[in-house]
Amino acid sequence: MAATSATTFSIGSTVSFRSKGSSFPQAKPSAARFTSQNSVASFSGLKATTSLNCETESSFLGKESSAALRGSFVTKAQKATQRSQYGLQIQASYKVAILGAAGGIGQPLALLVKMSPLVSDLHLYDIANVKGVAADLSHCNTPSQVLDFTGASELGNCLKGVNVVVIPAGVPRKPGMTRDDLFNINANIVKTLVEAVADNCPDAFIHIISNPVNSTVPIAAEVLKQKGVYDPKKLFGVTTLDVVRANTFVAEKKNLKLIDVDVPVVGGHAGITILPLLSKTRPSVSFTDEEVEQLTVRIQNAGTEVVEAKAGAGSATLSMAYAAARFVESSLRALDGDGDVYECSFVQSDLTDLPFFASRIKLGRKGIEALIPSDLEGLTEYEQKALEALKPELKASIEKGIAFVQKQPVTA
Repeated sequence: MAATSATTFSIGSTVSFRSKGSSFPQAKPSAARFTSQNSVASFSGLKATTSLNCETESSFLGKESSAALRGSFVTKAQKATQRSQYGLQIQASYKVAILGAAGGIGQPLALLVKMSPLVSDLHLYDIANVKGVAADLSHCNTPSQVLDFTGASELGNCLKGVNVVVIPAGVPRKPGMTRDDLFNINANIVKTLVEAVADNCPDAFIHIISNPVNSTVPIAAEVLKQKGVYDPKKLFGVTTLDVVRANTFVAEKKNLKLIDVDVPVVGGHAGITILPLLSKTRPSVSFTDEEVEQLTVRIQNAGTEVVEAKAGAGSATLSMAYAAARFVESSLRALDGDGDVYECSFVQSDLTDLPFFASRIKLGRKGIEALIPSDLEGLTEYEQKALEALKPELKASIEKGIAFVQKQPVTA
């Protein structure tokens, strides 16, 4: 791609940048634009230079983060100029595997991850129909190489050398089906896939999407323990969709600018175990008791809202893919050395008397750097009662997952 003396590159992706204390605010779609004053002979899709102009917030970029991003790139660019006449260069150097890539969540998730400037290799696995998905995505002119893997015989090769594994594999919910109804089918799927992860990329970040997450994350933990490779800092239940929904619904209810809204969501990822902490909403906003109850119930039942609206044609696939892509991007940024990455996730935790609990976490190169307890301090009476009410159900789901693996030991 030839360029003249002033060259502008617009990268319209789902790149996620955020500031400390935010649970990843959302924003209107746009792009981060990188401008060079040098003559550039070619452009790989990743190169950027010393001048960063955030014309407006990207789809994953808050206004406070825009300033932080600008400052971060300026600092890096000053160092990079010593090495390259073009200044800052973003390097795609991470391998991501999506297990269940031909499904309703897997396909849009694969597209969004393909757009990340941090991904060098995108491995797509499923038991069927993944070759066409990979061929389709490979035509997108973003730098990551897309490879397809079909069936159990190719699963090991799919996972070798991978940095982040995302598991959306499983059957979707249908009308009248609870997340618990999915257990027997999805439990076996997750167990089998995590066994392969343990054998081929035990150091990878593992993102569990397959429902019921309250049980499948403990299943994954038990499998990894039996394989002798369990690192609780690298196993995540993806509950980002609950945060995305909470932010959206609160912004709509209170007529707030969506990019500014941040609602932490704790507990688990099903029904009453989903607890949005509306009293901790940023910016600070007041709710009537009726609004708190209405919003809480809607956030908890939002998945059912989509299932019913699709009338048997599927569950929440697009919003889930969006939320999962956001969590993938946060993980990649943490792996890349960003010291300011925070998300809510269902992880091994000591914040409550439960062994697993969803809360805000700080991500780093080695996974979870810290659990953030402040969100659980100073809860309202409604939130405190809801927290105590969710514990028995969440405890039962966790124990169900653990018992499943203990009754069916993993293969050596």
